[in-house]
Amino acid sequence: MTAEGNRAVRGSRLFYGWVVVAVSAVAVLVTAGVRVAPGAFLLDMKADTGWSLGILSLAAAVGLVVYGLTGPVSGALISRFGLRGVTVASLVITAVAMGASSLVTEAWQLALLFGLLSGVGTGLIASVLAAAVANRWFVRHRGLVVGILSASSSAGQLLFFPALTLLATLAGWRLASIAIAGICLVVAVPILLWLRNTPEDVGLRPLGAAADAAPQPTRADPGIMRRAIRSGNFWLLAGTFFVCGATSNGLVGQHFIAHAADHGFAPVVASGALAIMGAFNFVGTLVSGWLTDRVDPRRLLLVYYVFRGLSLLYLPAISNNLDITAFAVLFGLDYIATVPPTVALAADTFGRRNVGIVYGWIFAAHMIGAAVAAFGAGFMRDLIGDYGLSIVIAGWLAIAAGIVTMSIRRLPAATAAATT
Repeated sequence: MTAEGNRAVRGSRLFYGWVVVAVSAVAVLVTAGVRVAPGAFLLDMKADTGWSLGILSLAAAVGLVVYGLTGPVSGALISRFGLRGVTVASLVITAVAMGASSLVTEAWQLALLFGLLSGVGTGLIASVLAAAVANRWFVRHRGLVVGILSASSSAGQLLFFPALTLLATLAGWRLASIAIAGICLVVAVPILLWLRNTPEDVGLRPLGAAADAAPQPTRADPGIMRRAIRSGNFWLLAGTFFVCGATSNGLVGQHFIAHAADHGFAPVVASGALAIMGAFNFVGTLVSGWLTDRVDPRRLLLVYYVFRGLSLLYLPAISNNLDITAFAVLFGLDYIATVPPTVALAADTFGRRNVGIVYGWIFAAHMIGAAVAAFGAGFMRDLIGDYGLSIVIAGWLAIAAGIVTMSIRRLPAATAAATT
């Protein structure tokens, strides 16, 4: 940005960080939408290629695993190369992956491009961008910003799943993949134009920072993860987020429709319940971000996890449309509402400059939990013919995770400020 541009930004009544939030939200929305492509394209891909559902699901599984494990790498890259460089790289890699996927003729090519490469592309920003933007640009409203960007992820899934399903039906999954690639490249343009790494880049301080506060370093502390893994807080946050992933993405995200079918619900009814869940998830995450700025994050996590556990314990009893709708509303309200308070606790414990790397590993624990639950619930379903036991175990695990969160040591305000 030119010197004239910097002066214009400083003179603007709108804090430039909100512009950064807006363009980041668009990037998160698009990359989250790409992650639903395997489910949206599944039937058309099977008809087009003749490959089995197992082969097609393998590519999706590869994408999910890589998506989760890219988080820690993303945190390190953002620390070194900045928000704009990593976000643009994410969108370009995703565009290349989806465009090249439209040309595949072998199953291994699909796993490599549609799975691994797209997992890297989307994972570069999906897990830690919200934490990095919120903690670089904001002291006040950090929780709200994380909530906005997390809600953007939910919105991406809500918008893209039906749109991509329709596009695949009308034009085929290959053309739909090319369309996604084009969208990613288009979104990269406003990122290049308006995304800035730090407030200091445009002559500002983080919103809410003290007038005499020193500029925040953008590089993470050397050896931050060696310090983190010796901290009980890190393991408490990672362990509870493991349970979060297991009970949300892993169990409900992968097996809800199958469980509903076991209870006599038509797939269209179950899909409608998922849409309701997504809508309330959007609302719940925004509210959670707002509350995180005002309430002890540990107490929020206690409420969220216990509420989730009780919702899951109710799930095996669903028997009619009212039941399944009620569950969708209750569970949707805190599906990913845990993200803002978890990010806040990570930032307060390890410092705002380090939150990208540390939260990246916490998010990896979340996705490992999702993978364990996805496999474990399917295995138990095949073994005993019902999801009931898996759901009850998950419900009590969630309640236990909520209680455990109160063991997290929250730093006094002065100490937390010093870690930034």
